[in-house]
Amino acid sequence: MKAACRQVTQAGKTLGFVPTMGALHDGHLSLVRASKSKCEVTTVSIFVNPLQFGPSEDLAKYPRTLERDAKLLDELGVDLLFTPSVAEMYPQGAKTYVVVEELNDKLDGASRPGHFRGVTTVVAKLFEIVRPDYAFFGQKDAAQVAVLRKMVTDLDFDVQLVVCPIVRETDGLAMSSRNAYLTPEQRQQAMVLHRSLLRVQSAVDRGERDSATLIEIGRQTISEEPGARLDYFAIVDPDTLDPVADVSRGALVAVAAYIGSTRLIDNILLADVSGSRSPLPSR
Repeated sequence: MKAACRQVTQAGKTLGFVPTMGALHDGHLSLVRASKSKCEVTTVSIFVNPLQFGPSEDLAKYPRTLERDAKLLDELGVDLLFTPSVAEMYPQGAKTYVVVEELNDKLDGASRPGHFRGVTTVVAKLFEIVRPDYAFFGQKDAAQVAVLRKMVTDLDFDVQLVVCPIVRETDGLAMSSRNAYLTPEQRQQAMVLHRSLLRVQSAVDRGERDSATLIEIGRQTISEEPGARLDYFAIVDPDTLDPVADVSRGALVAVAAYIGSTRLIDNILLADVSGSRSPLPSR
């Protein structure tokens, strides 16, 4: 994989990279299309990373559909596909991890201890293997994006992160590989995540700027769905993941909830309405 990628960059071609855990859906495929539109060569990795799963999480049952995924990627014209084994990515005796202090324990990092350590470690390794010019990630994983952006800055990775919009089902549910776990009834219950965000956006559109009030609107919406169990509802700075008290200058509104035993996440970005320079990162 290293040799194939070096051949691309040594030829002076731009290399785009989409890291995934497989079980591909249209959200993943939108990242591939974004890479193909921006880069001369596109590579995708499929690797279910054990480091980012906790001991009681769904590593064993996480959907693995490599043959189907490879066919989809081939149809889209992906140039390189990297599907390493766990033993290849984490040789026996490996002791090195990458940790982004402070951000590591916020939002999903607080709910899933060690999760972001697993993400940053595997992505750092993949960046070294591929050495892409551009790497494409989805806005659905907003906390992950903030952590990876900080890692790239702090460690001087020569790669530009491109963050692509959330891709949703026709009814608004954010696409996720974990949606496959949901029963038809749970699939309907899962709509409460998006509904809670829409109600917050609606309140902001009406002039509400106080985060505590907006969070309560979101939490109340989740509580109206008996099949949902809230993990967090937060309004934070999209770069630092620190809470913001007022959303006038823009903010990330993020929610995580369990539908049955399946944990789902969603978010929206609120625009800067203060008239001052926006703190939100460029997309």
